[in-house]
Parts: sequence; C-alpha cells; structure tokens
Amino acid sequence: MAFHAEGLVAIIVFYLAILAVGIWAAWKTKNTGSEGDRSEAIIVGGRDIGLLVGGFTMTATWVGGGYINGTAEAVYVPGYGLAWAQAPIGYSLSLILGGLFFAKPMRSKGYVTMLDPFQQLYGKRMGGLLFIPALMGEMFWAAAIFSALGATISVIIDVNINISVIISALIATMYTLVGGLYSVAYTDVVQLFCIFLGLWISVPFAMSHPAVTDIGLTAVHHVHQAPWLGSINSLDIYTWLDNFLLLTLGGIPWQAYFQRVLSSSSATYAQVLSFLAAFGCIVMAFPAILIGAIGASTAWNETEYGVPDPMTKKEADMILPIVLQYLCPVYISFFGLGAVSAAVMSSADSSILSASSMFARNIYQLSFRQNASDRELVWVMRITVFLFGASATAMALLASSVYGLWYLSSDLVYIIIFPQLLCVLFIKGTNTYGAIAGYLFGLVLRITGGEPYLYLQPLIYYPGCYPDENNIYIQRFPFKTLAMLTSFFTNIIVSYLAKYLFESGTLPPKLDFLDAVVARYSREHMDKATLVKSDNIVLNELAPVNPRHSLTLSSTFTNKEAFNYVDSSPELSNAEDN
Repeated sequence: MAFHAEGLVAIIVFYLAILAVGIWAAWKTKNTGSEGDRSEAIIVGGRDIGLLVGGFTMTATWVGGGYINGTAEAVYVPGYGLAWAQAPIGYSLSLILGGLFFAKPMRSKGYVTMLDPFQQLYGKRMGGLLFIPALMGEMFWAAAIFSALGATISVIIDVNINISVIISALIATMYTLVGGLYSVAYTDVVQLFCIFLGLWISVPFAMSHPAVTDIGLTAVHHVHQAPWLGSINSLDIYTWLDNFLLLTLGGIPWQAYFQRVLSSSSATYAQVLSFLAAFGCIVMAFPAILIGAIGASTAWNETEYGVPDPMTKKEADMILPIVLQYLCPVYISFFGLGAVSAAVMSSADSSILSASSMFARNIYQLSFRQNASDRELVWVMRITVFLFGASATAMALLASSVYGLWYLSSDLVYIIIFPQLLCVLFIKGTNTYGAIAGYLFGLVLRITGGEPYLYLQPLIYYPGCYPDENNIYIQRFPFKTLAMLTSFFTNIIVSYLAKYLFESGTLPPKLDFLDAVVARYSREHMDKATLVKSDNIVLNELAPVNPRHSLTLSSTFTNKEAFNYVDSSPELSNAEDN
C-alpha cells in the first residue's frame, strides 16, 4: 500500500481545525465564568449549555468510533447482519429512558457529577467504590477507540499505527486540558458535522462501484455471503436480549451522559437534550449501516483488496475503512477518514473529561480535601486529564485485548452502577450496607460468568453454555441481566434488614460502623427537635394530622421526591429568591 501524502495533509488540517475550535472554546470559558466557579465551569460548562450545542455534544458522545465502526461491522458479518446491530436502537432508547426518568431528578437537585447522589446518601467510601467501575468504563472505552482510530488511519494513508494514536490522543487531550466541557462541546459540533458529511459523501461512491451488487438484492438473497439483514436464531434470543438490555439500561449510568445533563440550563432542557440526542443517534447510524451493507454486497476479488475477503482475513472490524479505501476515490476516502477521526475524538475527549471530573470532585475534593480551593481543583482536573489521556493512549498501544477490557468494564457499569442509581434515586430507605452487598454480589456474578474476549473461563455454567473454537465457554443464558437484578434486589433487602436490626435493638448501635442507620436516624431526629424549638413555628404546623388509613406498598418503598417534576434547578431557585 502506498503512502498518501495528500491524506496525511488532510488529517493534519482537520486536527488543526479541531484544536483551534477547542482553544477558542477554552478562551470563551475563561471569559464567561467568574474566578470562583472555574472548576464547575470546566465540569458542567457553567450550566448554560444551550439546546443546539447541547444536542450536538450529547449525540457526538454516543456516535463515536466504536458506534460507527461497530455498526458497520455488525451489518457486514455473515450470520449476524442488521438484526444484531443493536447499538443504534439500544443507545437511542437509553437516551430516551434517561430523559424520561433520570435527567430531571439529577439536574433538579443541582448535582455536579453522577457520583454526587451516591456520596450524599451512602457516604464517601461508597462513592469511591463506585468510582472504580465508572473510571474503568471511561478509560477502557477511550483506549478502545484510540486503538480503532490508529488502525483506521493506517489502512487508508499507510502511516505507523503508534504515531497516529499518539497524535490523535495528544490533540484530544490538549483541548480538553485547556477548556473542559466548553472545548469538548464546541468541538463536538464540528466533529458531528464532519461525521455526517464525510460518511454521506462516501456512501454514493462506494455504492456505485462496479464490484458492488445492489444492496436491496443482497439484503434478502445469498449473493457473496449471507443476507445482510441477518437473523436471530432461537438459541440466541436470550443472548440478544441480554446484550440489548445492557446497551439500553447500561447506557444510562455514564458520567459522559450526565455531564451533558447537568450542564443544561434547566431540568427541562436536560430532558429535551436527551430526546434530541436519541434522534441524532438514529440518523447518524444510517450511513454506517449502508457501508456495512455495501461491504456485504461486494465481490472483493474484483477490487484491489483481492482475496480472501475481509471476513476470512479477520478484518471484519475494519470493514468501514476498507470500504472507504477500496471502493471510493482517493480524495473521497480522505473525507471518510476525517469522519472516523472526528467520531473517535468526539468520544475520547468526553471519556477523559468524565474520568477527570469524577476524580477531582468525588475523590479528591469530597473524600480528601473538602476545603480545596477552586484554583486547586482546576489544577487537579488538568493534571488528571493529562494522566488519564496518557493512560488511555498507553493501553491503546500496549494492551492486546483493549476491547475485551472495555466489554467487561461496560458490563460492570450495567451490573453495578445502574441498580445503585435506581436505588439512590427512586427507592426509599436504602443505605450503605445494602449498596456494598449489592455491589459485591453483582461483581461476583459477573466475573464468575466468564469473559471470552479476555479468555476467562466461567466458574458458573448457566444453561445453554457451549465452548467456542478456543474452548472458552460462551453463555447463552442472560446472566448479565441476572447479575444486575441480583445486585438491585440485594441492595434493597440488605438495606431494610440492616435498618430493622438496628432500629429494633437486635444489633447494638456500636455495630453500625458505617454510620448508615443509627447515625442518620439520630441526625433526622435532631433536625426535628430543632424545628420544634423554633420560635418561628406557626399554629397550623402544630395542628393534629389525620392518620392515613390506606398505605400502599409502592408508597412505602418508592421515593416520590424523585418523581416530583417541580424544577428545583439552582437557577430557578435563585430567581425565586430574588
């Protein structure tokens, strides 16, 4: 393959343009926020991200290199096809559910990161524990897409993979370092435009190549390979459902998502942004689906790629750049390369900033340095942005199974953080004991289920498991969803059991070593005593209250405050005070 100087120049121009936008956004951040809230401006953009920029940045966060390359790969792979391309629908539903149920309570209470409600209810220890799977998910995701970008650039312009990964990571880290969420958000606008334009320009040229059969024919008929619409075997239905629920529900508890929610100017805007991003995810999936279908409809022996085909060469995961390289004119493939580069950077910068934000606020400030100055927090975030960016780059270059690590960590987000988020927002009475028990049960059930990408044999063989070509057992049973539900119900049961044991006197107060039941109960009563002694109390507050004769099970266990749709955003509260 020849070295393409024109392609290298095009990539350099694109990267410089992205860097310029990021630096401009950093300057905008510095000149809009006051010195006292600089750290919050970096994390949540001063809470004034509008609908247009917010919709673009939330969409670009999901429409990354893994989203585009993975969708094209799923459509192309024989035996899977469009039926197994779950990311577009799964992530769109995830954003819709997030907007309907999670965005409003999180934004209304004025949180700064996703981990804030956990530390508020369960304490700083539990917040530190939940930081681990959240950090793993963000870091391995960034490493995986950096790795994908390096391979993509090497396919099209034939440069060293390591150099392309390092430069791409350096650019994304640099503008995130100086501008925080503003830089990430405004560069996302440019990147999403590049993704849309670059891929749609490439599709007609690839589709009109002489070696490509009509994709309408190959959708339902076996021509070069199995039809690209795909099918779901009866034995794989539970696996399909397990993966779909992982994408849909496990796509909610990510700091990258809640960072956009919490940066919205109001709780209602946060919901609208989620719905706009859901629509954007569907729209941005179409060119990737078409490129996967084109790959499945191509007689590769009639192209410069030759034989065997990408599937036989085990290059199915690179089908998108291969289509751009061999089925499009050279200058068009460079547009497509710019699209893929934009997709990667739009996700990588979000992951790096998310990890840095959680560490600076929930670990450094709330756990160790409660009195840390704003300037100190800004420097902690800058240092961790650099460290996390460097770590993700190192993993992309050195780890042989980055994708396997990301799959495992994203499973932990679904199995551990999602049920914890449900409990902390919607279930009354859960405490630290239940949270820790649910965390451990979910973790054990997931790890004992095995992970083929890391060559981990399962310790628990669920019904329907079978060995693959490497003699690693594959689970057909939806054990990930089972682990998630087990974690959820364990949290509730252990929380109420601990509460009963301490409040009934079965266990002495001194055994409440986490201060999760007795101490909190005492503080609540102290607050009530203080209220009663207040001279400002009025007569109708002392009036007798009629007993409630009907008390439903749902009212006992459900946190109704989470469903209270009164917007209590700080901006609105301040406006009312004034």
